Amino acid sequence: MPTDPFTYTALPMRVAFGQGLGPLRDQVRQLGISRVVVICTPDRAPLAHRVAQTVGAAVVDVMAEAVMHVPAGVVEMCEQHSRKLGCDGYLAVGGGSAIGLAKALALRTGAPIIAVPTTYAGSEMTPVWGITENRVKRTGRDQAVLPRAVVYDPALTTDLPVSVSVTSGMNAIAHAVEGLYAPDRSPIVSMMAREGARALAAALPRLVDRPGDLGARGDALYGAWLCGAVLGATTMSLHHKLCHVLGGSFNLPHAQTHAIVLPHVLAFNAPFAPDMVTALTGVFGDGDPWTALWHLQQSLPMPLSLADIGFEKSDIAEVTRQVTANPYHNPRPINEIDVDILLERAWAGRQPHPSTTATALNTVLSKEPS
Repeated sequence: MPTDPFTYTALPMRVAFGQGLGPLRDQVRQLGISRVVVICTPDRAPLAHRVAQTVGAAVVDVMAEAVMHVPAGVVEMCEQHSRKLGCDGYLAVGGGSAIGLAKALALRTGAPIIAVPTTYAGSEMTPVWGITENRVKRTGRDQAVLPRAVVYDPALTTDLPVSVSVTSGMNAIAHAVEGLYAPDRSPIVSMMAREGARALAAALPRLVDRPGDLGARGDALYGAWLCGAVLGATTMSLHHKLCHVLGGSFNLPHAQTHAIVLPHVLAFNAPFAPDMVTALTGVFGDGDPWTALWHLQQSLPMPLSLADIGFEKSDIAEVTRQVTANPYHNPRPINEIDVDILLERAWAGRQPHPSTTATALNTVLSKEPS
């Protein structure tokens, strides 16, 4: 069967994988950056200072101000400070919070970003930015926020707690899953999505058993790279919309929220996304992909319900209202009743189900034990 016509645009960045921090100084020089501000979360400050020493005299400050969901007030404060320093480049060290803050700053200042990821979120591979203000998370795409260079060092992830490693990896897998039914997917994207999901699903149990295993950590970082590239190349759908609302409006932890919601959205969209089901069959284990993923998650140290991370069942209606307020692509039509049911399953940690009608799914729910 001939391949359908498609368009694929490779994003302009340089990746150095598995070479330690050595390439950093060259990346700064090649980009013509002379006054670097290093961005990190408070807990990553020691690593950020180590990175700063590697880069050398070009670093003018370390700002350990990054927090989850990129609050607008933090962006404003860091922008003013970096402009006073004459900053002409940002070096983000850490996970999605640090890279997200660097992206918000790049969006406002135009200064390029170099990223040193220490989690498996994959944000470093995308031109996607997000800023939270008044409990609403705004997102967008802009090439100005795409890191110009990324340095992957698996050794920098070995002290990432196992539970955080797992949810961070699941967050990356969510990028791959949505890329497999995106309207702008291509054979290249689908290949990266399946391989990225496969690499992470295989690596996470290994690093749980042996947290210091550089092979497992390297495989997870490789998988996150591919899944992040999928996010950067395609349009996201219901899963990311749900998680942006849950995180931005209710301050739920980013990676854990993605991990918990993922198998439920996978099941929800499965009847309308046969190519996604085919691509993911066998990737997470035996059986249907949503069931296999759910069982894999049960075997790993991670929260399994939105209730576990502090989300109140009474807030489901508000999430549904926001998620259904504006149209966006999703393979399965979205309505308030079905989104309510999906969220109720995720809140309770029930087994995901691909029923295509609210009535049928209500029947399933009524037969399950509480």
